[in-house]
Amino acid sequence: MALRNQEMDMVNGPLFSKIVIFALPILAMNLLQLLFNAADMIVVGRFSGSEALAAVGATGPLINLIVNLFMGLSVGTSVIVAQDYGAGDARVVSRSVHTSIMLSIITGIFVTLIGLFLCKPMLEMMGTPDDILDLSITYLRIYFYGVPASMVYNFGAAILRAVGDSRRPMNYLTISGIVNVFLNLLFVVVLKMNVAGVAWATVISQYLTLFLIINCLCKTDRSIRLIPKQIRLDRQKLVDVIRIGLPAGLQNLLFSISNVLIQSAVNSFGSTMVAASSASGNVEGFIGTTMNAYYNAAITFTGQNMGAKKYDRIDTIAKICAILILATWLILGGILWFTGEFWLSFYTKDPQVIDLGMLRLKVIVIAYFTCGFMNVFPGLTRGMGYSVLPMLCTLVGACVMRIIWLATVFKWYPNVIGLFACYPVTWALAGVGQVASFFYARHQVRKRAAMVSETVNFSA
Repeated sequence: MALRNQEMDMVNGPLFSKIVIFALPILAMNLLQLLFNAADMIVVGRFSGSEALAAVGATGPLINLIVNLFMGLSVGTSVIVAQDYGAGDARVVSRSVHTSIMLSIITGIFVTLIGLFLCKPMLEMMGTPDDILDLSITYLRIYFYGVPASMVYNFGAAILRAVGDSRRPMNYLTISGIVNVFLNLLFVVVLKMNVAGVAWATVISQYLTLFLIINCLCKTDRSIRLIPKQIRLDRQKLVDVIRIGLPAGLQNLLFSISNVLIQSAVNSFGSTMVAASSASGNVEGFIGTTMNAYYNAAITFTGQNMGAKKYDRIDTIAKICAILILATWLILGGILWFTGEFWLSFYTKDPQVIDLGMLRLKVIVIAYFTCGFMNVFPGLTRGMGYSVLPMLCTLVGACVMRIIWLATVFKWYPNVIGLFACYPVTWALAGVGQVASFFYARHQVRKRAAMVSETVNFSA
């Protein structure tokens, strides 16, 4: 099937229905990814014990710290390809595609080398409990072998979404996720491989997504077609992708640093708390991954309308995203608030782990809409070509304020509530900054467009 059947006209017609239709496959993909990740933890927690669950959970912030800086470059791919596509320039789109794939290969290999080298000292620096340290190291060393495949898949998925195709990435992730679950059961339950089994299942499924996404890009007949012999770095397109993507990656890095610091504080409570926090974080992720779909919709719709110079539609995109954030928080947040123990029980039967997990869950969920605004509005701002402002908001509102919180409030009140309350507080601060950044970028875009219009009229 040609890609044209998967494309969506984002610059004409109603926006609400199109944003929802575009976001739904991404939402499904994100939820499936969360379920598959949850399957990793459920299988290892139920069949290998709470220590194995804690060992896998403790690696999450460190993985994000090392990977997210470079994964953020895929945001640059999404914006640049969307803008080029919206402007209708097929030749430039092709240059962006081949540059992005080459960049993903280079960064994937680099991240793997960094991860293999740093995993042990970083886990020790984070104060990972001794009873799970060796298991965590084993999991990480295997996991990083799959990072190159994951990097290429994410860049490839960004290319497809940039032209309105959000279904194929979902389909490919679904296939690999099913394989991942099957391999989890085979490696952990049958072959008794413990955390190593979960890690190898993840690596194999990541390389499956790599094959599927590359096969799709090579076979399409559109401007985003991938021709292997043309994969190279185009200097101008590389600069464009990095200009947008690097600040996004730095934002991810700064956010991950703050999460590593929080994980270190969680580790200080022992492996039971680590297991509880990991399980609760997975459950909370159902809200976060849903809102992430709106981020992808915001950045793609805004990028294409910027390329088509239809600036008024960006205001409507922002309003729709805000409504979707609040609706998601009320519905999913309410469900998790009242049924959290049920979901946590899938991960473990340990009542202490469930009780501590519920404590974190309620502190987080009560103001999760602020996380939505903090995460989604940068998509609108970046889609307009402004990527430094969202990074600065994250630096101050999330990273710096979390460090201050840990050094003051948590030091004064060294308990679980005192620790996890830093999430909603810093989300709110960063969210206000992200909304303000959107309005600033919006004003600058309109001002620049007005100046161009005046110049054209004067010349005429």
